[in-house]
Amino acid sequence: MTAPRVDPTDAMREHIAVVEAAVAEIAPAIERFGDLIVAALGGGGTVLTFGNGGSAADAQHLAGELIGRYTVNRRPLRAVTLSVDPSVVTCIANDFGYEDLFGRQVEALAGPGDLVVGITTSGKSPNVIRGLDVGRRRGATTVALTGSEPGPAGDVADHVVAVPSRRTARIQEVHTLIVHLVSDAVEDWLAAEPPDATEPIASREERVP
Repeated sequence: MTAPRVDPTDAMREHIAVVEAAVAEIAPAIERFGDLIVAALGGGGTVLTFGNGGSAADAQHLAGELIGRYTVNRRPLRAVTLSVDPSVVTCIANDFGYEDLFGRQVEALAGPGDLVVGITTSGKSPNVIRGLDVGRRRGATTVALTGSEPGPAGDVADHVVAVPSRRTARIQEVHTLIVHLVSDAVEDWLAAEPPDATEPIASREERVP
């Protein structure tokens, strides 16, 4: 059976409509998310991110912007994505079950002052829900990035950013936009630091007194 062809123009118009709805409905939630990242990093905490499939890619994207760079060269920031170590992922999935994939890692790595970010377009991914729940019980601040129905993930998160759409592709597209917006917030925060604090050690030239 051949799937019906999607008109790219219709898809782009739908994307624009979802972005416009997000501007109207969740701009404050996105701003708050950026503030939570800055608070965690400014206090010496770590941002832990996770999701499944495309949401795993979004989780990696956020961590990459923090550890690497977004638009300016500056010091690397503490972030880790919990889907990227094949040995850990397969060990937990095999020995404990896929639902424990993120919760077990969060239990090992997260604590007060950290920010735990779970991404699930449906709001129903059991391993993301468990990861957020464990993060909260460990004393970390928890954030869920979801679609219009946060579901159980929203119930166990301290803060929810719910993209106003039920279509997975459109939700993921706005999640990518959100990653860029909070990266802007982080780099605005870093711009106020003294130059020596923002320059990465690995890029400093040897200084001779």
